Amino acid sequence: MNKLPTRNEVVVASFRPRTRNWNSKYLLSLLCLWGIYLAASRTAFVHDDFTSLPAHAQEALHQCKMLNLKPGPPDDFLLRSQSDRFVKGTPPTLLRNASVWTGDPAGYELRDVDILLDKGIIMFVGQAHQGVLHGYSNLVTVDVGGKWVTPGIVDMHSHLGVDSAPSLAGSSDTNSLKGFIFICPILPWLRSLDGLNTHDDAYLLSISGGVTTANVLPGSANAIGGQAFVIKLRPTAERSPSSMLLEPPYTINNTQVDPTLRPRWRQMKHACGENPSRVYGNTRMDTLWAFRQAYNEARNFKEKQDDYCAKAFTGQWDGLGDFPQDLRLEALVDVLRGRVKVHTHCYEAVDLDDFVRLTNEFQFPLAAFHHAHEAYLVPDTLKRAYGNTPAIAMFATNARYKREAYRASEFAPRVLAENGIDVVMKSDHPVMNSRYLMYEAQQAHYYGLSVDLALSSVTSVPAKVIGLDHRIGSIREGYDADLVIWDSHPLAIGATPTQVWIDGISQLQNPCVYAKPLDSQTAPSTPSFDEEAAAAVKYDGLPPLSTTSPTTNVVVFTNVGSVFRKIGTEVQQVFSASSAGLGVAIVKAGELICYGVHTACLDHSTSNDAEWSDLDGGSICPALMSYGSPLGLEEIHDEKATRDGVVLDPLTDRIPTVLSGNEVIRAVDGLLFATRDALLAYRAGVTSAVTAPASKGLVAGLSTVFSTGAAHGLQGGAVVQDVAALHVSIGRRWSGSPSVSTQVAALRNLLLHSNEGTPFDQAAKGEIPLVVETTNVDIIVSLLKLKAQVDTYTGSNIRLVVSGAAEAHVLSKELAAAGVGVIVSPSRPFPEDWQSRRILPGPPLTNDSIISTLLDHGVTVGIGILEPWSARNTRFDIAWAALESGGKISKTQALALASTNLEKLLGAPVQEDLIVTRGGTILDFESKVVGVISQWRGLFEWI
Repeated sequence: MNKLPTRNEVVVASFRPRTRNWNSKYLLSLLCLWGIYLAASRTAFVHDDFTSLPAHAQEALHQCKMLNLKPGPPDDFLLRSQSDRFVKGTPPTLLRNASVWTGDPAGYELRDVDILLDKGIIMFVGQAHQGVLHGYSNLVTVDVGGKWVTPGIVDMHSHLGVDSAPSLAGSSDTNSLKGFIFICPILPWLRSLDGLNTHDDAYLLSISGGVTTANVLPGSANAIGGQAFVIKLRPTAERSPSSMLLEPPYTINNTQVDPTLRPRWRQMKHACGENPSRVYGNTRMDTLWAFRQAYNEARNFKEKQDDYCAKAFTGQWDGLGDFPQDLRLEALVDVLRGRVKVHTHCYEAVDLDDFVRLTNEFQFPLAAFHHAHEAYLVPDTLKRAYGNTPAIAMFATNARYKREAYRASEFAPRVLAENGIDVVMKSDHPVMNSRYLMYEAQQAHYYGLSVDLALSSVTSVPAKVIGLDHRIGSIREGYDADLVIWDSHPLAIGATPTQVWIDGISQLQNPCVYAKPLDSQTAPSTPSFDEEAAAAVKYDGLPPLSTTSPTTNVVVFTNVGSVFRKIGTEVQQVFSASSAGLGVAIVKAGELICYGVHTACLDHSTSNDAEWSDLDGGSICPALMSYGSPLGLEEIHDEKATRDGVVLDPLTDRIPTVLSGNEVIRAVDGLLFATRDALLAYRAGVTSAVTAPASKGLVAGLSTVFSTGAAHGLQGGAVVQDVAALHVSIGRRWSGSPSVSTQVAALRNLLLHSNEGTPFDQAAKGEIPLVVETTNVDIIVSLLKLKAQVDTYTGSNIRLVVSGAAEAHVLSKELAAAGVGVIVSPSRPFPEDWQSRRILPGPPLTNDSIISTLLDHGVTVGIGILEPWSARNTRFDIAWAALESGGKISKTQALALASTNLEKLLGAPVQEDLIVTRGGTILDFESKVVGVISQWRGLFEWI
């Protein structure tokens, strides 16, 4: 990690107290602007008699003068004494004793400073002596206690308010499909503002993650989806979408603009590649032609305006008429005039190259490519864009869900930064819950992006890209009072805001805060991935993911910090360096034969040719297991040829007679080995997975347990267990689908009246687990009643497990009493739909999370995922669960969430694989997985 030097001085030039005096430089700049204005207008008055001009001349000349004026704030913006978003009655606030990450390259870090907020802006940064505070009688003082304060997070790619939570048909306003009417998907006249839902449940959730500003984009179904708008997330007294806007174009509600003011930046969404092709049945060639056709029409109209103004400026009014205007084209014409921040959804090299050529053909700047999974492979192409090199807005590890995302790399942010290209981490909310946007920056840092660039990627850089870095994204005097106090260093795993200010108004009422470990107050010293990053580029995004064997049969690990083992069905810590000094561990033929202090292993002879490895305080722990996604059943979700497919549903589909007697499908028959997501999971310590058949209906089928590191199905240990559990799903899915009551009735019938020895009969008798996918508490109640009924009928005990379970905390006591286990998928729930809206969000909004609440009541809990790419992040998911529990979840309990607990719940055999990490435990951001010890396969593998 190359961290830029910090600066600890309290008083620095860039943080001088603001002055309201108009100095000579400012007066000179005003005179220059006035001179430019006179020069542009003098030719308009060539007639001696002003009254000879036509009636519309003054308005037309004004419009012409504004055409090429570049957007930006007034020159005296930072001299303002009050924000345009100030709410009268907001008390001034003083933050004392803060560690500040400023966002300013001139000095990223300041220590032991105070920040004064008043009238919606940052009034002072430094040590606030009495003179600074003079006149503040109602000052609210907050002692930060040395904790980190950052600028509010800026999410540059969000669909907050247009793709709302919970998702309902009445509030789905992300994409228009009216491109069909206009033959090509070009809709620049649409505005996300016109569909902005002020009742989105995600606003507060995102604020609780430190997000204060979002660029709300239309979706990517269309080549040009429409205009985006920047909003502040706080609720307003007016309760309207317009009151949430941050520096919208003046023309939103008023066509009369002060000619002395520069225009404000506009934002616009473009998209290329698979999305518009899929929606409209087009090819890339069709989409690029649509772009060229639209921009050619806009260019012709721009030239028409320019010709008009040339005549107006020279007094040629005869027959000139009104200034040319067209609501369909005006936004695209503004793009060509360089007054719009163009945000383009593009993934692959072919699409990036296409769009770069488009910018040069029509000579307009591009603000950013979004997603851009292959951008790190073509930095020189990006640098050929017209006017400037666009920023790249990306995910950290979300990838391979479609072909154009297949070559994504976790090392892309660092590679782009090394090539001098601005990096932005974004959420694409609700694709990724923007509450955890800082987590994207954390992962980027883990894989090699520097501390300051990682934090900049969600603050100052997106602010700059959207043209608002004169007021947001940094902690400077005169900037908006948008700040976040964190309970730990913001790049530490699990970092959580303890308070958030937007426009100087605190947003979290009675925040729930837990103390974090002392070592979490500094940025993680992340491991080196230099070789892996170089390989990602060398192999065009598809580096080999193979393991290597040691040179000998014996491996000796030194400087071991801890060892965790499975004892029966529990995880226990069996060695800790804190009590005995750094230790040693010896592995022979895939078996951990000794661990502890050096003297404890003296009796275990190690041959002279043993391979030695320094773990630098690292750890050995049980391997992790993944559940919940189609991992092992698909390579690329959107490519049917790479998937096992979806099983037929007995409630909605006609089951072929050839399946008679075998209607319940086995996932083991459709396994795909050596998928990239599985191999990446293996390299991250997830060595096995339980996967059920993919289904859109009631019955999914029988899950299987397989090795994520296996090359094919006949390799020893590739299939750990043919059948694990029986899986069904109950919920309100789509209009016309069977009712929930029908689904429950069908499940009841299957459990009570299936033939002897069939999967449902086995589940009814408790011979295999029954896993029911559902999120809704009311459905879980019905399942508990059904379990009681079936148990009474059979005299057995159904091994019922609820998966998904976003609302399960409501029934924690009842689930524990009934002996029903829960797999929380995802581990940090989101109110995606009506059935999951009653989530328990956890700190800082609630004291407890869903996981800690269920565990407190004695429920056996595991965690799951929804998509295969996230299997690799299981280690961080369980670490997060422990960190936000306030000490209620220990390290051993956290490890159990993705190992022994899942084995119990899913009927999987106890796995003996162990994971070796260097630099810390598998729960730490400082550590790196370096090896797998597989006793049942009798081998050790280097990662």
